[in-house]
Amino acid sequence: VQLQASGGGLVQAGGSLRLSCAASGRTFSNDALGWFRQAPGKEREFVAAIRWSTDSKYYADSVKGRFTISRDKLKNTVYLQMNSLKPEDTAVYYCAVNFRAITATVGLGTKYDYWGQGTLVTVSS
Repeated sequence: VQLQASGGGLVQAGGSLRLSCAASGRTFSNDALGWFRQAPGKEREFVAAIRWSTDSKYYADSVKGRFTISRDKLKNTVYLQMNSLKPEDTAVYYCAVNFRAITATVGLGTKYDYWGQGTLVTVSS
């Protein structure tokens, strides 16, 4: 499985970005595709996840109402639409896949099987 994240960049606070994660090498079914982020000097944290088969979505409290995760089955791609960005959203964002995910594990990075290379999001104040 290969995951290619893109779409990061520099944006002012209050702005928007859309991240993409193009996947190859697997036909997803009951898997979860997730976004995590890691800011300098901080631990990696869960951002959002989507179950491929049901389109069920899960969000960290810190991004609820601002970020939206979605998937395009035809393109085998997951998106993260980020609105109302804040300086504290600055981080490297990673996409990952959790095979046959149990709902209780979609927020746990240790349960993800493959990771993309990350894309940097910088939000200026």
